[in-house]
Order: sequence, then C-alpha cells, then structure tokens
Amino acid sequence: MNELKYITLRENPELMDCAASWFNSKWGVPKEAYLECMEDYLSGKTELGWYLCLDGEQIVGGMGVIENDFHDRKDLSPNVCAVYTEESYRKQGIAGALLNMVVDDLKSKGISPVYLVTDHTGFYERYGWEFFCMAQGDGEPEMTRLYIHR
Repeated sequence: MNELKYITLRENPELMDCAASWFNSKWGVPKEAYLECMEDYLSGKTELGWYLCLDGEQIVGGMGVIENDFHDRKDLSPNVCAVYTEESYRKQGIAGALLNMVVDDLKSKGISPVYLVTDHTGFYERYGWEFFCMAQGDGEPEMTRLYIHR
C-alpha cells in the first residue's frame, strides 16, 4: 500500500486526461465538460480547481470546484462538485481531507464562501459545512440539500 498523496491538478497537469476520464466514469458527465473546466484551471483562466487523492499513480478520490453544480441557485457560487472516493478507499478520511484542501485553497485566494449540493445528511457537517437551503437540481423532480462553508 502506497502512502496517499493529495494534489491539485496544477501540481500534476499531465493527469488532466486521466482525471477527466475518471470523473466521467463516476458521474456520467461528458469527459469534454471536465476537460474544459480543467483547461480553464490549468491555464489560469479561473482559480476554481480540481483536487485529487492518489495511491501511487491511481486516482482514488477527487472533486472539483465550478461556478454552478447544475441547480437553480445561480447566485450561490462557487460549488464543490463531483465528490467521489473509490469504494475500497472509503471511511479513511479521503473526502474530508480533500474538502478541507479545497476550502483552504479557495480561502487563500480570497474565495469564500463555497457551496455544494448533496443528498447526504451528516457527512459534510463533520467538515464544517452547514445546511443552507434547498435547491432545485436541473431536471431533477425532487429538491436537494445545498450546503455552505464560510
């Protein structure tokens, strides 16, 4: 077992294609959409970035930050998106470490607060997130929970 390594995509830009494929395989969002956001981040067009946890060369967890994560509250930005940890790596604090990394990185750039939408209750609160309001997901019949980290 390798030691887990937490990085931003800017630290390892050569992982962009692999990361876009990985996120696409988890969420079904077109790979091209991830590549576009990642290219904007790597070129410095935006500070809304992509964060990965690696076990050796393998991506085992990750998340990104985008303007809006497919919901009707366009005024609440930016949004953490695509939060995922491989099943065999869950319950090891990977998502929490990545969430803290995202918040710290954005705060260091003067970006706060940060939002996210989720159906989970209880998980994000452990990392300083607070329930903020309900939001309507694009094309979703049910409302979803929207959290804030100040």
